[in-house]
Order: sequence, then C-alpha cells, then structure tokens
Amino acid sequence: MTGVPNVTLPTKKSATIEDVAKLAGVSIATVSRAIRNPEKVAESTRKKVTNAIARTGYTANVMAQNLRMQRSKMVMVLTPSIADPNFPGILIGLEKEAHARGYGVLIGNTEGAISLEENHMRFLATGVADGLVLLTGHEPVAGTPKNPGIKLPPTVAAGRPLETAESSFVGVDDVAASKMATEYLVSLGHRRIVFVSGGVGDVLSERRHTGYRLGLAECAEELTDWRMEGDGSSEGGRAAVERLFIKDTLPTAFFCFNDNTAIGVIAALRLRGFDVPRDFSVIGFDDIPFASNITPALTTIRQPRTMIGAQAMTLLLDKLEGKNLDNSEIMMHGDLVVRESCGPVGRG
Repeated sequence: MTGVPNVTLPTKKSATIEDVAKLAGVSIATVSRAIRNPEKVAESTRKKVTNAIARTGYTANVMAQNLRMQRSKMVMVLTPSIADPNFPGILIGLEKEAHARGYGVLIGNTEGAISLEENHMRFLATGVADGLVLLTGHEPVAGTPKNPGIKLPPTVAAGRPLETAESSFVGVDDVAASKMATEYLVSLGHRRIVFVSGGVGDVLSERRHTGYRLGLAECAEELTDWRMEGDGSSEGGRAAVERLFIKDTLPTAFFCFNDNTAIGVIAALRLRGFDVPRDFSVIGFDDIPFASNITPALTTIRQPRTMIGAQAMTLLLDKLEGKNLDNSEIMMHGDLVVRESCGPVGRG
C-alpha cells in the first residue's frame, strides 16, 4: 500500500506597498498618501493606486492599517426607506464623494421602526463606521436597555433637518422654493390656493408652508392662508380633495407638500371628472422620476439631490479629518420645473 506523500503547497506572498507602487508607477510615499489622505492626491494618480491595490490584493493590508489607526474608512447612511424616490439621487452624491476620498458607504434602512434603528446603532457602536449621515429627520436612538449610552460618531443630516438635535445639515431651501412655487400660481391669476401639507409637525412641511405664506404675502391683494392636512402620500392627497369637496368654497389651485401628494390630488380630481389644468392647477415638490410620466406631467420644484448628497458627505469627511468641526446649515436652490399641470385661472 502506497502512502500519500506530504506535499507542502507554496504560500502566496502577501502584496506589499512596494508592489502597489511599482504597478502604479508611483513612489511608495504617493501610495501611502493616496491611502491616508486621498483628497491630497490627483484624481488620475489616485485611480492608478486604487487599481494597483485591487490587482495586487493589497486591500486586506489597507484594512489592517485602518484598524491600527482605529478607523474603518466607512460611513453609515441611515434612511427611513430605500424606496423613497428621493433616496437614490442623494445616495449617488454621497457615494461619489465618499469614494473620491477613499471611504466606503454602508446603508441602514429603518422602515421607520425603532427596533431596526436600535439594531443599526448597536452595529455602529462596534466601530464599523467612522461617521453617520442621517436622512431620517431625527437623532437616532442613542441606546437601548442592553446597550445604554451608545455614543454617536460625527453626524450630518441630509435632505431633512433634525427636529431636536443640533447638527450640520444640507438640503434644499424649502422656504424660498415654496415661495417661488406659490408666486408662480399667483402669476397665473390664482387667488384661492390651498396648501396640502405633509402632516402636523413635519419639519419640511412646516418650512414649505412658511414659504407658501410668504408667496401669498407678495401679492398686492390679501390672500387667505388655506391649509389642508395630508400625510405626504398619494392617498393623503386623494383624501384632502374629498374633504375639500364637502365645503362650499373650492380652490383654483393646489400647492402640494410633495409630488406623491400632488399625484393623489390629480387622480382624485380626474376621478370626479375634472380636467387638470383647465379646471384646477396642481404643483408638487421634489421632482421624483414619476412626475414627468403622469398625465398631465407635473409642474414641481426640483431638488438637487445628487448635489445635496455630495455636499453632505464633504461636510462629514471634513469633520472626520478635523477640517471643519462647526455645525453648519447649507441650503441649496430648488428649481421650478414647469410642465403641464398648471394653467391660467378661469379656463374651466
């Protein structure tokens, strides 16, 4: 009987920083700088180093180095729903800026559930991410009975400001944009304009209502602040229309908290046999992808979502690198996108 000989397989030598530098055609110091401070290296050089790291398998070494420096080079993004039509655009901006500076992105989807939020916070407490971007509009649960007092890393809110906590925030100027939308309806001759809100206490809804009121105040006539409560959904828009038709007085135009609400309003009006914009004008907010594909195509306010994401990540990474530790609020301009859902008053 012949025994099986003991064979020692050759082990693959771990890639070194010298290997990366040689393959990328740069110095060892440049590779080190591209890893530690990527923003200080030209983009073309950074790409060469990144490709060389991937080809040599030096990634594991980079991770070990980050652990020694007590950094993960990761950022967590906490969102109430990845199904939110505003989310993909913001995420594109977040990821593009993060990758440009040598960071990765983790997504925590809460679906509005405290239990899921607590799970993400426990995960965050392990040091898996250096910073946090909040799209939720509130400071997350800081701890649980099993994990009390979880300390949050540097944090930036994007798209929706935090209601209770002070933190850096990047978003559209809701007040100015809503004022512009209302003034556009006034310019078409509308004097009975109803604001369909996103719900009582919603911080974005309150800001947009403020802009609506300012837009009314710009008119030479004294116009009535007319508000109907919604919940930010298309069903909320439908319900608002049904409640309005119980009243003796109807508006000629609807300014809706968001596009979903506006889509519900249009559907409810058409179900009752009305034509938009001949009988009623409707304007939304956000410019979600579906807004241009409904009939009639929706006039709305476009948010610069990708720019919001990129600027939020820039603020956060600057905090992590000690460049800007102050809390700041950056407001971006919203654009009025005129389509087919608004028309002059009195045509119907």
